Amino acid sequence: METAAVLDIGLQALLVAAKVGAPALLTALAVGFAVSLVQSITQIQEVTLSFVPKAIAVGIALVVCGHWMISEIVEFTLGLFALIPSLTGAG
Repeated sequence: METAAVLDIGLQALLVAAKVGAPALLTALAVGFAVSLVQSITQIQEVTLSFVPKAIAVGIALVVCGHWMISEIVEFTLGLFALIPSLTGAG
């Protein structure tokens, strides 16, 4: 297996991981920012006030984007399986 092929597969894996993780991470970021803004305005410093809305919002984001996330991962995996013969030199 050539170094370029390994680097290309690694880059594709990182891009797929970033695309798949983005909905949950961006949702947690937005909700966390909103909750921290409300906490700083009202001066309420409660830990659960920060954690529970983020957990609920990320759960909703996973339900909404879950099908797309799984299809992206399956598409990447099928592409890797299709590359196996050419990477091993059998094809």
